[in-house]
Parts: sequence; C-alpha cells; structure tokens
Amino acid sequence: MGSQEASSSRSEDCPFCQIATSETDTEILLSDDQLVCFRDSKPGATHHYLVVPRRHIDNCKALQGDDVSLVEQMEKMGRSILEEKKVCDLNDVRMGFHVPPFSSVPHLHLHTLAPASKMNFRSQLHYGPQSHWFITVDKVLSQLKTRGTVK
Repeated sequence: MGSQEASSSRSEDCPFCQIATSETDTEILLSDDQLVCFRDSKPGATHHYLVVPRRHIDNCKALQGDDVSLVEQMEKMGRSILEEKKVCDLNDVRMGFHVPPFSSVPHLHLHTLAPASKMNFRSQLHYGPQSHWFITVDKVLSQLKTRGTVK
C-alpha cells in the first residue's frame, strides 16, 4: 500500500488541502487531477513555486516505492511552471523537499526555485546544496527506486 492509500484523503485543518480544494483565494497556476501548483508565500528565489498533491500525504518520509510516478509528476509540473514563466536556464533550478521536522506545512510539497544561482544567503541555507534538511527530487526518486522509502 502506497502513501496515497495510507494517508487520509484530506486533512480538515491542512492549509495545502484547503488550497487544493479551492477553499482559499490562493491563485492556482497549474493543476491536474492529482496535483496543484501555486506561488510560495515566502519566496526564496525570483521564481518559487510549490507543487502539492491533492491527496494529503504528510511529507517526503511518508512516500513509498509505488509513489515514484507521483514524485515524477510533481517534478514535471514544477518544470512546466518554470517553462510557462519563461525561466531561461532550466539547469539553474533547485527542486526538492524539506525533511521532517523541518517541513513548514505537514503536507508533501515540492519546492521549485529558479534561478538557484541568485538565491540569497538565507535561501541557500533553506534550499541550497549545503542544507541538511532539504533533499532534492533526484535524491528522493533514487531512494524510492532503490529502497522503497525516503531516508
């Protein structure tokens, strides 16, 4: 059983569940039947978007091996919003998840930031390669494919 089946479909007090069900005035930039994408309320880069599943999943540690396609779809939507917003250098991007207990909202969300090279010091601490609490989407996918869980 994957995390999608193991988690409740919606948490009443979860702000991202409320955004996903259009209960807030947050502007949805992209969406499909599984995911929604919107701007981060505290951007760490010129372009900073969150991609969240409509179904409530607590965080990246709750992901299982059969969630690989969900994470791949999240990454694809993150890249799509960057293309739609005309980000020129799609290699100058940081995409990943905060590892609990460093998640600001207890609902799985993929941070998509660009240009990564222009992030300030504070943003580098939160989302940069040296951050111990930020795991890239590539690393999450690798761990799901090899171990079936995120370390």
